[in-house]
Amino acid sequence: MRKIVKNIMILSASIWMGTGVLHAQPGFGTAEQMNANWYFHLGDMAPQALKEISDHTWKEVRLPHDWGVKYPLNPSLASATGYLPGGIGWYRKQLPVRAEDQGKKIFLYFEGVYNRSEVYVNGKSVGNRPNGYVSFSYDITPYIEFGKENNIAVRVDHSHSADSRWYTGSGIYRDVWIVKSNPIHIDQWGVYAYPELKGRKGLLNTEVTVVNSGTTAGPVTVAQELVDVRGQVVAKKSQKLSVATGDKKILQQQLTVMNPRLWSLDQPVQYTLRTTLWQNGKTIDHSEVKTGFRTFTFDPDKGFALNNEWMKVKGVCVHHDAGVLGAEVYPEVWRRRLLTLKSLGVNAIRTSHNPQASSLYALCDELGLLVMDEAFDEWEFPKRKWLQGWNVGTPGFEGAYDFFEEWGERDLADMVKRDRNHLSIFAWSIGNEVDYPNDPYSHPILDGEKKEGGFTQASYGGYKKEAPDAMRLGDIAKRLAAIVKKYDRSRAVTAGLAGVAMSNETAYPGALDIAGYNYTESRYQQDHERYPERVIFGSENRHDLSAWLAVRDNAHIFGQFLWTGIDYLGESGRWPSRGFYSGLLDFAGFVKPRGYYRQSLWTKQPMAYLGTYPLGGAPGTTDAWSALESQQGRWKNEAPSMDAWPIWNYQDGQQIRVVCYTNSARARLELNGKIVGEEKNYDGKTGIIYWDIPYAKGKLEVVGMDTTGKEAVRHTIQSSQRPASIVARLVGDKTIKAGAVVQIALQIVDEDGLPVILSENELRCAVVGNARLLGMEAGNNTDMGDYTDNRQRVYHGKMIAYVQALGKSGDKINIRFTSPWLQPATVTCVIN
Repeated sequence: MRKIVKNIMILSASIWMGTGVLHAQPGFGTAEQMNANWYFHLGDMAPQALKEISDHTWKEVRLPHDWGVKYPLNPSLASATGYLPGGIGWYRKQLPVRAEDQGKKIFLYFEGVYNRSEVYVNGKSVGNRPNGYVSFSYDITPYIEFGKENNIAVRVDHSHSADSRWYTGSGIYRDVWIVKSNPIHIDQWGVYAYPELKGRKGLLNTEVTVVNSGTTAGPVTVAQELVDVRGQVVAKKSQKLSVATGDKKILQQQLTVMNPRLWSLDQPVQYTLRTTLWQNGKTIDHSEVKTGFRTFTFDPDKGFALNNEWMKVKGVCVHHDAGVLGAEVYPEVWRRRLLTLKSLGVNAIRTSHNPQASSLYALCDELGLLVMDEAFDEWEFPKRKWLQGWNVGTPGFEGAYDFFEEWGERDLADMVKRDRNHLSIFAWSIGNEVDYPNDPYSHPILDGEKKEGGFTQASYGGYKKEAPDAMRLGDIAKRLAAIVKKYDRSRAVTAGLAGVAMSNETAYPGALDIAGYNYTESRYQQDHERYPERVIFGSENRHDLSAWLAVRDNAHIFGQFLWTGIDYLGESGRWPSRGFYSGLLDFAGFVKPRGYYRQSLWTKQPMAYLGTYPLGGAPGTTDAWSALESQQGRWKNEAPSMDAWPIWNYQDGQQIRVVCYTNSARARLELNGKIVGEEKNYDGKTGIIYWDIPYAKGKLEVVGMDTTGKEAVRHTIQSSQRPASIVARLVGDKTIKAGAVVQIALQIVDEDGLPVILSENELRCAVVGNARLLGMEAGNNTDMGDYTDNRQRVYHGKMIAYVQALGKSGDKINIRFTSPWLQPATVTCVIN
């Protein structure tokens, strides 16, 4: 395969039969979100006992709901889970179904339940799904009592709580829908569209799968319209189709658009594909999905092109949690996070290491971000995980491996069918680090002395004859790749390879269209020469400059994905540690210093950032400084750090290293208007300009200049006084929709309004109005306190608060923040 050209596709916003948009109201009214009035019980029981138990003994909850993040952190629990629990839980809900709905098909659609769920309707099991990341539905028509209240119950078994290397969450953590349809209807994920570009023509190829679950056959008309951003119909076509009782058929059509506007990172233009089923002059089903036109090209020598424009993929890996919110998915929270990442130069997301909520992909479609959609972190065997604490005891082998053989292909197929219409997705990943040497697979090459990512292969423990044979990797990869190609041939199949040297001895890389290398930049050139047909990219990479230069300076490496874009719960270090702390953003979604460092490497818009840290040992004795010293480990006179915070409060005369992250050609440093740091050129070895100066109170400012010496950008930090006030800023509009999440950014300032970076004040939140506080997140990895109440300490003087509006149009919500000795702050928003 010398060149792969991928003509890409549509973004699917409908959850089912086109009857609803995942992060908006249903488009035709036959799908209804059912997130309210659920009852939850932590603990197991026999299903038949449900009839005897009153809802009043259970806790009322609203979906999405992750019970794990609401319990205390405990050092005896697994560090992989972020020291948070799993367990077994039950959910139940009364669902009224009207008598006039008799004759319709009734479905329950779950976007995600973690994990090993089983659903009951009126005491009878309707199905189970072990995978906690895939979306699924059940036809519950045979179990429904029309004209009555119906009992819906869901058992969630996360008793294998350390079944992942990161925090997964526990419960019904995504939205749930009830869908009512005609017996003849569009199938689940049954509208598929993929574009081609031929000269000035845009050809939208469509497939519509129609199901007849009724008792009579009859012709239906399938009508499709393509609508542009102005609401104008630019192409349409209709065709009759006959579907026998108990059968399904696929109708293929092609819509032609002259000179279509293309979806791109800067202008993510989307069209809307309307699909309508007609029978006897009446509409019996309707779907609306977002779609568009664009092309992908992969080349082993030139890398990657979007719409024939060669470019570098500047990606980040992200897990699905959001700090204090755990695995609960709220689109507004992810919109803010994605926009912040994009402002730093990020243009791609890797869904590590599992399918995520449909709303995430829809946001990437809308905002102009590429997506690598990933299915698995394990295949047929588990990876080692610490089950109690960090590096304590004997590693265990909890995981999802036990249902891979039965469910793996179906899970992958459902991921592709659900997500294949999203314009943002450019590749399907069938696995991450399943080839990690001796965890679990092994190969005789591990007895060799060749270098693999800086380590000898023998450093993995040598060849383990008793371990699973690595040659199995190729067979499984071929099988999974075939599943992907069955449902979507318009994108590349990939995987994140951890043991590239070992995998090269197998058929695994050859089963992939493009090969992702995790942390093995040292192999980029040699493997390019050895496998000239292979398209290579960095699927998981460190933040250091050398890892980026290996991409920037090699045309055949089309991009990298940093580990990670955002701090995440789980995969924690020794207590106290809530999670993994390598993100460009913290748990709260605030930009960390290394985020600005990455911005200096990845953006063209002039930027500069100042950060500081003391030289020659610890900077002082305050608790804040001690925490910083412990966490960052940066108080050494070494190479300039990418983790320097914007602090300008020290002891007079203390030697301070001032670092500047900038994309300017040169920069100088000023203190209170006087030059204290001579003009320096950009350092191509570290990507950082720095000065060592004695501290003096005031305004510290960096001036970035272009190659001619003309000023391009400035950035300032200032010495602050003691905390005096809370400043609360509503993120987004003051008018919000019912059910939406209000985000309030909080900052502690002094009496002059300057941010107090060293503040650790505890804030209290009071909500007045029909709304609920979801959580307060400051982003501190070492704060192991209570996250279930309305009190939380700020970190680096900042915090984000999440409040969900539950009222009706016109209702006002007042959110007040207080702290001893500080001026309080109040924000008001109105539900529209």
